[in-house]
Amino acid sequence: MPLQKLQFRPGVNRETTSYTNEGGWFDCDKVRFRFGTPEKIGGWEKTSSQSFLGTCRALHAFVALDSTSYIGLGTHLKYYINEGGGYADITPLRSTTIAGDVTFSATNGSSLLTVTDTGHGAKQNDFVTFSGAVSLGGLITAAVLNQEYQIVSIVNDNSYTIVARAVASLSDITINGQYTPTPVVANSSDTGTGGSSVVGVYQVNTGLDTTVTGTGWGAGTWSRGTWGSGSSLIAVGATLRIWSHDNFGEDLLINIRDGGIYYWDKSTSSAPFARAVALSGLAGADPTTPTIAKQVMTSDRDRHIIVYGCDSQESIGTQDPLLIRFSDQENPLVWAASATNSAGELRLGTGSEIIVAVETRQQILVFTDVSLYAMQYLGPPFTFGTQILAKNITIAGPLAAISVDDVVFWMGVEDFYIYTGQIQKLPCSVRSYVFDDFNNSQTEKVTAGLNSSYSEVWWFYPSKESQEVDRYVVYNYQEKVWYYGTLVRSSWMDRGIDNYPISAGLDGYLYYQEYGFDDGSINPPGSVSSYISSSEVSLGNGDNFVLLSRLIPDVTFNSSSASFPSVDMTLEVRNFPGSSYNGSKESAVTRSATVPVEQFTDQVHIRLRGRSFAFKVESDDIGVGWRLGSPRVELRPDGRR
Repeated sequence: MPLQKLQFRPGVNRETTSYTNEGGWFDCDKVRFRFGTPEKIGGWEKTSSQSFLGTCRALHAFVALDSTSYIGLGTHLKYYINEGGGYADITPLRSTTIAGDVTFSATNGSSLLTVTDTGHGAKQNDFVTFSGAVSLGGLITAAVLNQEYQIVSIVNDNSYTIVARAVASLSDITINGQYTPTPVVANSSDTGTGGSSVVGVYQVNTGLDTTVTGTGWGAGTWSRGTWGSGSSLIAVGATLRIWSHDNFGEDLLINIRDGGIYYWDKSTSSAPFARAVALSGLAGADPTTPTIAKQVMTSDRDRHIIVYGCDSQESIGTQDPLLIRFSDQENPLVWAASATNSAGELRLGTGSEIIVAVETRQQILVFTDVSLYAMQYLGPPFTFGTQILAKNITIAGPLAAISVDDVVFWMGVEDFYIYTGQIQKLPCSVRSYVFDDFNNSQTEKVTAGLNSSYSEVWWFYPSKESQEVDRYVVYNYQEKVWYYGTLVRSSWMDRGIDNYPISAGLDGYLYYQEYGFDDGSINPPGSVSSYISSSEVSLGNGDNFVLLSRLIPDVTFNSSSASFPSVDMTLEVRNFPGSSYNGSKESAVTRSATVPVEQFTDQVHIRLRGRSFAFKVESDDIGVGWRLGSPRVELRPDGRR
C-alpha cells in the first residue's frame, strides 16, 4: 500500500484547465506562498478607534524634525494629517465670503436649511464653515449655525441646502467613514436670516468617488448642476479624486490630480494644525509658480520640486497635460527659469497626458497614456532630461505602478509589466482570471502596493460586478509566482515608520496588515477565512480506478493564538475531467501539542474511489495561522470498473 507525497508547484495557475494543470494549485483566497509552500496571510487590526470621512486613495508616511511620525491621507472629501491615531483636517480652503454675504432660511418642522450665497461655486458634498451667525429665533441657535457643514444639495448657483445639526465636531459624527449628524428641527420661531455678519469659509471642492464616463442625464453626479444645464447633461471622463503628496523636508507638498498644488508648513502647524495653503500663495513665491498639476514630487536625489501635467510659466492657470516643470534646487518658491537658478520645464512629445511618475533610485519613470519616459537629473545647465523608453504601452491608472528599489511593476490593460532597465511583460498564470472579471470602467481605482516583508507586489482592483475595489492579485517577485483573493482595500502603504503595512478600508479606518490572523474590523475580532485548492491529480495512469484509503497530514500552526488551531483538509475524487466530483472526504487536522515537537492529527482513514482527485486546505477559525507541508495519501489499485 504505497504512500504518495502531495507536492504541488508553487503559485496558482488559471491559464489552463484544472486537469491540464496537474501537480499545481488552481484556486485560493487569503493565502500566500513562501519557500514554495502555501500559508495563510496575516490578519488586520485598526490603527486607532478614530475614523476619517470619504474613500482614501492616498497614504504617505513621514517624520518631522522633532521625530514625530505623521501619515498624510487624502480622500475624495478631505485631506488629513494622522498623528497618533487622530485625524487633523488640513483640507485647503477655496474661498472666504465677505461678512453679510451669507444668509439662512428655515422651515418649521424641518432640519433642512437653505443657505443663500450669490455665486457660491460649491458642489454637493462640499464643506463650509460658518461664523458670525446669530440665532434664527428658535431651536436654530447661533451655536447650531456656527460650525462646519457638509452641503446636502445644490439649489442653484446662488443657494444650497444643509441639515442643521447639534453642536459637535466632525470627528464626533464620523461613523464608518460617513457623515452622520444629529439633526436639529426648526420650529415656528426660526424666522431669522442669521444676521448681517455671517462669514462662510469654503474648502476646496470635493471630488468623485467613482469614475464617470459617457454622456447624458445621469452620467454626472447628482446636483452637480441645475436641471437642463450642460454641466448636468455631459460628464465625459470625469475622473476620480486622487491626491499626490511628498515631503519637502518636514513640510508636505499636496496636489489634487488636475487641480491645485498646496503646501503644509510643519513649523507653523502645531495642534490644532493649520490648513495647507496654495503653493503659489506662499510669501515670496514668484508669479510663475504653477497652480495646477496632475502630480507633485520631490526629487530625493537633487531636491527639486517637480510637477507633472501642469501650467507653463508663460500661461499660468492653463494646464498642459504633457508639461513637466521643476523648481530651483532646494527652493519651492522659485519657478521662473533663469541663468542663475536650476528651475525649468520639459514637454513630453508622445501621448495625450501624463498618467503618473514613479521615482526609483536612479531615475524617474514617467508614464503617459501610450508611452514611457525616463527622466534623469543631468545637472547644469539643463538640470533634467528625458528619454523615451517605449511606445504603445498601457497602464491601468495613476495608482497602478509601484517601485521596488530600481525595479518598477505596473498593471496595464490586459497585462502586467516590469521595468528593470528594459520593459518586459510579466508572465502571469492568473491573467485571464483577473482581466475576464474586471470592471474596465473603474480602472483608475486599481491600486498597487508593496509588501516587502514577503517580497510581494499587490494590486487591488474592482471585479466586473463591483463599482469598488473588492479583489487583489499578488506577484511574489522572489519566488516568481502569482496568487489572488478577495479584500476591500482602497490604498496601501508598506511598512517603514510603522512595523506593519498600513491599508485603508472603505469603512473610514486605517488598518495594520499582517497583524495576527484575524479580522480586526469588527469587535470582537472575527475569523479570516482562507483556503487553497489543487488541480486534479491522476490516480495511477488515469485508466484504472484507485482507492484512497488514508491521509497523512503535514501542516504547522506556528504563531497561532488559538488554543487548539485546526484546518480542514478535503479530498475529492472524480472519474472524468468534465464530470462533477462524485465523492469527498473532509477531516479536521488539529494541533494537539507544541512541546517538544508540534503534534497534530496523525492520520485520517478514508475510503474514496476514482480516477483522479483534488486536495483542499481551508480554515475559518479565529486565531489560526497555518502553513502546509507535504501531506501523503495511501493508494491501492481498484480495477477498471
